[in-house]
Amino acid sequence: MNKKLRFTLIFVITITVIGCGTINTVLHDDSVPRRNLSQVKSPCETIPRIYSGVSYNICALRGKPSKTTLWAGAVPELVLVDIVLSGMLDTVALPYTIYEQIIEGDIELRKNPY
Repeated sequence: MNKKLRFTLIFVITITVIGCGTINTVLHDDSVPRRNLSQVKSPCETIPRIYSGVSYNICALRGKPSKTTLWAGAVPELVLVDIVLSGMLDTVALPYTIYEQIIEGDIELRKNPY
């Protein structure tokens, strides 16, 4: 197998495994980033919907390493790659996320009892 094909396969598998921050915050329910970031004990309490993928990845990097969650604790370099990709996708999704930020507000990572 040539190097270019091998790199492409590794890249696609990596992105699939770590999950793009933008996909986790824009396309999924708010419970997905809440669950994922609680697994790594991220100190973040909220994520703004505008550029939420980048914020999600930064929160993942701030969490504690976790053997059960590959995308954060085990391989922080992959999260850094995902920050770049999420930044591009967040820019494309900007009109939608601005609207969602106005309507829904931030993504709450900690359930507010009030």
